[in-house]
Order: sequence, then structure tokens, then C-alpha cells
Amino acid sequence: MKTISRFPRRALALACMTFALPSMAASRGYDEEIVVTASHLPVSLARTGSSATVINADQIHYRAPMLVSDLLRDIPGFAVSRNGVTGSATQVRVRGAEGNHLLVLIDGVEANDPAQADEFNWGTLNAAAVERIEVLRGPQSSLVGSDAVSGVINIITRGATDPMSADAWVEGGSFGTYQAGVGAGHRGETADIRVSASVMDSEGSNISREGSEKDGYRNETYSLKGGWSLTPDLRLGLSARRSDGRSDFDSMSYLTGLPEDTDSYSDFRGDAARLSADYGMLEGLLKHRLEYAWTAWDNDNVEYGATTGNTSTRKDQYRYLGSVQWADGAQTVTMLLEREREDFRQRGEAQPWGDPNQDRSRDTDSAGLEYRGTFAEALTLAASVRRDDNSEFDSARTWRLEAVYDIASSATRLRAAWGTAVKNPTFSERFGYYTNFQGNPDLQPEESESVEFGVEQSWQDERIVGSVTVFHADLTDEIDGFVFDPLTFNFTAANRDGKSKREGVELALRAALSSTFSLSGSYTYTDSTAPDATGETVDELRRAPHIASLTLGWQARQDLQLNLNAQYNGTQDDQYFPPWPEPSRIVKMDDYTLLNLNITYSLDASTELYARGENLLDEDYEEVFGYRAPGIGGYVGMRYKLQ
Repeated sequence: MKTISRFPRRALALACMTFALPSMAASRGYDEEIVVTASHLPVSLARTGSSATVINADQIHYRAPMLVSDLLRDIPGFAVSRNGVTGSATQVRVRGAEGNHLLVLIDGVEANDPAQADEFNWGTLNAAAVERIEVLRGPQSSLVGSDAVSGVINIITRGATDPMSADAWVEGGSFGTYQAGVGAGHRGETADIRVSASVMDSEGSNISREGSEKDGYRNETYSLKGGWSLTPDLRLGLSARRSDGRSDFDSMSYLTGLPEDTDSYSDFRGDAARLSADYGMLEGLLKHRLEYAWTAWDNDNVEYGATTGNTSTRKDQYRYLGSVQWADGAQTVTMLLEREREDFRQRGEAQPWGDPNQDRSRDTDSAGLEYRGTFAEALTLAASVRRDDNSEFDSARTWRLEAVYDIASSATRLRAAWGTAVKNPTFSERFGYYTNFQGNPDLQPEESESVEFGVEQSWQDERIVGSVTVFHADLTDEIDGFVFDPLTFNFTAANRDGKSKREGVELALRAALSSTFSLSGSYTYTDSTAPDATGETVDELRRAPHIASLTLGWQARQDLQLNLNAQYNGTQDDQYFPPWPEPSRIVKMDDYTLLNLNITYSLDASTELYARGENLLDEDYEEVFGYRAPGIGGYVGMRYKLQ
């Protein structure tokens, strides 16, 4: 295992700034903060054994990000790899795991795309209507099933909070970028509703290392969210969302093995909706929830001006949750029943050596049970189990144990969690066909077992909060999607022998330097390895061992807020595929530091001006080998809110 003594100097300086300054930040009321993702029912953040991070509305507001993925770089354990410009294909890895090991929810609806290797298309998610982001690290399959090997992230959009409200915003800046959006809401005694619409358009910059062709991006997003309380005990909920857009990219050159200027783009459309009914009995001690949710994705790819294929997917979920509480709510048992159907459709031009046209589907019936109890207001224990009966694979059984213990005399909180998770093979891995890839229908699900221990310490009435978390995970039957088949001269997917390991440590700090200064920071060391084709242990690709971030906030005046953010990504390996017959090889990618600045000025109670500077050091860097990231950029905008 690599030692932390190899920590690069720039990251060391950033970490020292993060952990040496006397600081503040702990959000007040931590013990009372509720997260809806950490359990089948909402639970206090302080009562979960999972490593959890919450990005609240103020943090999102003052950072003014274009895309949600821009915020994820500050979360402990999170690594972001983007294929070039804003809106490009983006992977998010947690604790050294794969991108499709993270389950993404938007308002509780599963948003991962079965046609995109079961990953979420982060380029489709702008931050315009996002109010809160809840992140859980560690295995969560015992609660939500497949895909939650390394964690779950729930993106919560804005709802109506005032009797009548309306807002609008507009922004423009570098790379020919323009954004605008509007929203309106109403909240009455028994019903509430909010609708919003936004558009983002950017000329972009060139992804390839040579040439001048710009790779642009466009995204239109529409959302609706509301609810109706028919009686004090019965509430109906509704949410719906559509993202529609285009992302330009540069295709890979067969002459260089690197991206080259091409007329290539991907059109995407994502639709999602959820209907829910919550009914409480016996003054809320007995609760029932019925849900129906569906997600649909449609993707068209065009390379060199010609259509290369289309994929369409749909996921339908029917869910029942029933819970009972006793001991004044200190003890809870929840039961889950769920039915899920996934449909996959691929279309393209048939070739003599393969036909991409196909329709596939699979069903999963699930049952789960969770217990959560708090004893003497100090010790919380939780256990959850789940069984998934899949139409394509053997039944999967997953479990998770949690423990939290508060030492009130020293303001110390101890956490531990141990659990298992599964990741089903994707449709593309089993049946997909592309230029030189042929699926393998005999694949088996990946299985993971993880354990973590954490210590959280607060000082000065939670004005300073620091935490240390150590984690270890073993993954068996990991699916390798780049296995060469000598019989067909194609690549295919196969389960690896042996264990892949992910282990490391996460440090985090939130602190208040004074009444006007706040600081937060994180550092993650990750060692992620897997056996190669010969059985030798090698480092996993695009997993930097050292990642750190630091954010300094300054309330300069009552009407002026500044935020300075630094993000460090250490050196990492990637794979280069040069022209045939030269074999592929591992390349070392340089580390980089991104420095960003946000300024918000309030003209009055309704109107704000803001400015954002990105990559102020004008770093020349790549997150994926051969794909150039944008240079320095500046943006200005205005927000108006009527309520």
C-alpha cells in the first residue's frame, strides 16, 4: 500500500491550510439536521453510521455553479473525471470505485441510465433548480439495491415555500456561455406547487490537443414539484423533470489514438416522474408510503456527421414502505416491498460481423427490512437486510450494520458501518454491440463488502467540527470491459478473478474563523487496486491517491459575500490506445490545482449581482488522457426574486 508520505507538496500545503487554521463552520443545529437518504425514513444526520455530507441551499447559492458535478469535487472521497469541456461526458467515482457504483437520485427517483453503463449522465444536470444535495458514502444496497456499491447521492430540487413566489436569473461569460431561468411557486394551507425552466448554451472550447474547432453544449431543463394534503394524515406528492440537450465531442483518431477535431455530438433527453402517497396512523407511529417512479433516457450519437446509433431505456419502480415506531420514536422498524422493470433498446446499422439492433428487459422483485434504535440518547444501532430476485441472475442478499456513539462530555461522536452491496452487469456489458465491442451474456453481478470507522470531534459549541474516517472495501467478480477476444478480434466484458481493493482515509473540517469568515476543507487518500489479466495487482485508472479541497468564505459587508475555492487533484494513471499494432500502455497524468472565486452583491432584498471566476491559475490540465479541459473563465449574472 502506498504511504501518505508520498503526498505532493501542493496538496500538503492545501491540507495544512485546511487543518491548521482555527476554524468554524460547523453548521449550527447539526444534531437536528435531517437527511432523507440515510434510511428508509428521514433520520437525523447525527444518528447515521454512514459517512454523510450535505450541501445546503446557501452553499449552492453562493458558489453559483453551472453544473452539479462542479460541487462534487469538494466532497470527501469524490473524484470527478470530465472528457474536456462543460457538459462533456463526466464520471464521478467514490472512494476509488467505478462510476456506475454510485446510485444517483433526483428527488428520490433513480436517475442512472442503463444505456450509459448504468452511470448517471452528469452533463445533463445543471444546478439551476437544485436546493440541496445529500451524499452517503459506503455500501447502501441493503436499502436501495443494485448500483449503490460506493454510495448514494440524492439531488433535491426546490419546492414552494411561500404563499406566492417567483424568481428569474441570467448569466453570461467565457466560451460564449449563456444561461437563464425562471421559476414560480405557490404554497397554501393544504397544497403547494413549483415550476421552473432553464436553458444553458455554450460555444465551448476545443477538446482535442490540436485544432481550433469548438465543442459546445446546450441544455434545457423543465421541472415541476408539488403536493396536496387531503387530510392531516394523508398527503399526495408529485415531481416531474425533463432535460433535453446536445453535447459536442471530438472522436478518437485511428491515426493517433487521441481525440481529433470532428463534427461529432450526442443528443440526449431524460424524463423522470414520481407519484407518492403518505398515510399516517396512530399519531404517526404507524406510517405507510406508496410510490410509483419512472425514468426514461434517449441518446443519439453522431460522429463525422453520420448517425452511429441510438439507445433508449426506461425504468419503472413500484414501492411500498411501512414503518412502525415506539418508545417515543426512538425505535423504528421499516419494511420494503418493491417491483422494478428495466427496458433497453439499441438501434444502429447492422454489419456483417455484428448487429446492434436489440430489445432487452429484466425484472427485479425486492423485499427489505430495517431496524433503527437509539438508547439513552447516546447509542444508535441500525441493521438492514434486502433480498433481490432478478429475472436474469441468482437472488442477491445484502445487509448493513451501523453503530453511532456520542460521548457528550467531550463532544465526540464515534461511527462504524459494515455492509455488503451488489452491482448487476449492465445491458451494454451483456448484450451491447459497438464498433469493436461485443457483449457477454454470461456475466455475473459484482459483489462488495465494506467496513468503515469514523471519529467526529466538535469544539466551541460546534463552531469547529472535524472528522476522520478510515474505509476498506473488497470487490469480487469485478467486470472488466476491455477483454480482448482472440476468436472474434473484438473486445468484450468478463468477470475478473481475485479481489479488487479500495481503502483509504477521509479528513474533513468545517469551522468559523470569526463572525464574518468561514472555512471548510477536505482531504482524501485512496489506494484502489485490482488484479490484471496475469493476476498481478495494479493501480486502478483515473483514481488519484491524493485529492483535497479548501473553501474560504468572507461576509465582507452585509450586502457582499466572497467565496474562494481551491481543488487539488493528484497524479493518476490512465490508459492510452495508440494506433494498431502498437499495444496500449499506462500513462501518468500530472496533478493540477483549480482556483475559483465567487462574489455576490445584493442590490436590495430582491436583486443580486454575482461574478464567478474559474481556473484562475489558468492550469493546462487533462482529467482524461487526451481531452483538454477549459482554461481560465469568467462569468457575471443577475438574480431577481419576488415573494
